[in-house]
Amino acid sequence: MKRNFCAWTLAGLVVLAGLGRSFGNPALPEIPGGVFDITKYGATGDGVATNTAAIQAAIDAASGAGGGIVEIPAGVYLSGPVRLTNQINLRVDGTLRMLPLDKYPGGTVNPASFITGYGLHDVAISGSGMIDGQGIPWWPFARERGARRPRMIALSSCNRVLIERLTLTNSPMFHIAISGKSTDVTVRGVTIRANPSTDPVNPGHNTDACDVSAKRVLIQDCDVSVGDDNFTCGGGTSDVLITNCTYGYGHGVSIGSPTAGGVSNFMVVNCTFNHTEQGIRIKSDRDRGGYLHNLTYLNLRMTNVDFPILVYATYMATNREYRALNKVTAAIAAGYPGAVVTGRTPVYRDLIFSNITATVNPGYRAGLIWGLPEMGVTNVLLQQVNITADKPFGIYYAQNVRLVDCKITTPEGVNKLSSTNAQVTIDLR
Repeated sequence: MKRNFCAWTLAGLVVLAGLGRSFGNPALPEIPGGVFDITKYGATGDGVATNTAAIQAAIDAASGAGGGIVEIPAGVYLSGPVRLTNQINLRVDGTLRMLPLDKYPGGTVNPASFITGYGLHDVAISGSGMIDGQGIPWWPFARERGARRPRMIALSSCNRVLIERLTLTNSPMFHIAISGKSTDVTVRGVTIRANPSTDPVNPGHNTDACDVSAKRVLIQDCDVSVGDDNFTCGGGTSDVLITNCTYGYGHGVSIGSPTAGGVSNFMVVNCTFNHTEQGIRIKSDRDRGGYLHNLTYLNLRMTNVDFPILVYATYMATNREYRALNKVTAAIAAGYPGAVVTGRTPVYRDLIFSNITATVNPGYRAGLIWGLPEMGVTNVLLQQVNITADKPFGIYYAQNVRLVDCKITTPEGVNKLSSTNAQVTIDLR
């Protein structure tokens, strides 16, 4: 068993990398070349006029012509919610600005998301300009019960989607949210900015950069620093390649917490993380789990992160000692109560972490892999993983974990690893 796993993982780096190049090329949208300039439909780019009707009229005119490019030229265009249609490229070369909170339709009671589409095919949002969410006044409402906030881009059950080159900033909530049974999604060359959740004056809340739950996904050459997940996906996601991205503040490249429907063939390669709370984060729990497998993380550089690698199935734990992940010891983990396996039990299998270098913020641990008593994490390879941290790497309720040519550096007298109910093999080569 051990030998078979070794052969699969070491050879599998090449095999999975090849798959990544294949499934990392989703089909792109096909959109007619006709241009529909919003100023021809009454839009005024003075930063004062409300242009919702004019922008929607341009979209509708393009739709009536069988599709085309809806051009937002130089200027600042205020708008409320607009709806995309099939074969539309919303090309933003100026600034498209969401109406402020006090003028946004629905306010915090029932606001529609800003740019929406459902059940569409061949959709693009591109350009050299910016979409500004004016989100700072919205963020405090994240903590107010019953209050709602709009997402900047919200597409559901869409096929062949491209978001390219834009700058997205300060969304009231998520910047990009793609869900449903979407397929063939590409996000490339996009810059996304919002205040970190630790900002002392205006902390961002739930300003996820890129939430994409879909099949065949490419996230490439993006520069992201926000107040929540830098990327995340839920269940029903497969064939994902995230490559050549730069991540700053945020909660990391995440999977979960809802993972019902499973996540598979997921690869993150050639990315950097600086000041990110977690670099790699996989999270779920008993009431929301699915089958997560073939997850691969290659060639990553992390500096000043809290957790380089965080994999756990106790996301909804209410007991304080289980929620304080930086303080969970082997003894605490060993006391976590078991449960009966159900269809919603998280299953984590076949994870590869290779060629990862990380320096961890003072007082934090080198990493954590923590399965459930009834369903441990299985088949994990850490290869050429070099981490410097103040606290050990915890491995709890996990089987067939191999550390190959890894180096974990902790202060003198501090253990490098902490484990319980785990099968760990160390190969220093």
